[in-house]
Amino acid sequence: MKVRTWDNVKVISWKDKGKTWKILKVSKEDWRVLVEGVNIATKHVKWYANVPGQIVKIERSIDSSNVMLVCPETKKPTRIGFRIENGKKVRYSKESWKNI
Repeated sequence: MKVRTWDNVKVISWKDKGKTWKILKVSKEDWRVLVEGVNIATKHVKWYANVPGQIVKIERSIDSSNVMLVCPETKKPTRIGFRIENGKKVRYSKESWKNI
């Protein structure tokens, strides 16, 4: 997976298209990401142990193919490439060709 936790990403499809936020969690098993402020769902929580029932808004994960990394140099959505530098694999932006 080409995105990591705390990367700035832009949602390129789905109901929250155009929003730019940070990734909070990456799930490599099912290729999903939890993006801050995107895909807000309403959950009804039942009353228990002197805590009243309530309606809570939570963030749900979206597929990683629906987001693109935002280049730190140009602030535009970009594709990501990999190359070997000094024996280490590094990510780079295909927009500005700088390391991320």
